[in-house]
Amino acid sequence: MAWSIAQVARMSKVTSRTLRHYDSIGLLPPAWIGDNGYRYYEKEQVHRLQQILLLRDLGLGLDVVGEILNGTDRLTVLRNHHRWLREERERLDRLATTVARTIEELEGGDEMTMEELFDGFDAKKQERHEAELVERYGEGAKEHIAESKRRMKGWKRADADRFTAEWQDIAAQLGALYVAGAAADAPQTQELIDRHYRWICLSWTPDRASYKGLGDLYVDSDEFRANFEVEGGGNTAEWTRAAMAHYADTRLT
Repeated sequence: MAWSIAQVARMSKVTSRTLRHYDSIGLLPPAWIGDNGYRYYEKEQVHRLQQILLLRDLGLGLDVVGEILNGTDRLTVLRNHHRWLREERERLDRLATTVARTIEELEGGDEMTMEELFDGFDAKKQERHEAELVERYGEGAKEHIAESKRRMKGWKRADADRFTAEWQDIAAQLGALYVAGAAADAPQTQELIDRHYRWICLSWTPDRASYKGLGDLYVDSDEFRANFEVEGGGNTAEWTRAAMAHYADTRLT
């Protein structure tokens, strides 16, 4: 018996895009690919997917999952994961302290510093994003990064939460417009892109070139692409980049 990628996605509650990604990295190739280009899976692949999801629930990264399933020394892998879990526990302890500090502030305590506000969050990921921006766009990117940090310096936890919630809503609406078949330069699309631009301006003010560059980053970075992942919206990031480029060319200098 075989199942199409859409059927497997529906049964496992894993998106088709994720299944295609698992195939592209060699973690879960399909049993075969039909003449229509669709991937098909048999019982062996479905069982492997179940194992992948179980290991992911343990917090294992895809590279470690691949090592385990492909026969690498499981004891070594698990020891390494145990060490990671201990480090993660320490990070979560710091995060819990940060949340408690926020509660204290909201109840009338002192204002939090920028460092306290984001203590326990993934600082390494932020550093990677900043380094990637500098590598991609040159030293001028450092000015935008510094500007963003200056603007956010006085933020409280509630400000950060509103900022994140606004982005999540914008990304969801972009995905909905793409799935509905709206053109990148359609008025309703450009209205939403204008909202996105104004949201970006809360932290830094991009010009035409840097706003188009941000669209490129949304496409090229897997971490950013994941923000646009919606059912039936496999190319939402590319569509968003085109919409941002049109907005930049017609409204920015």
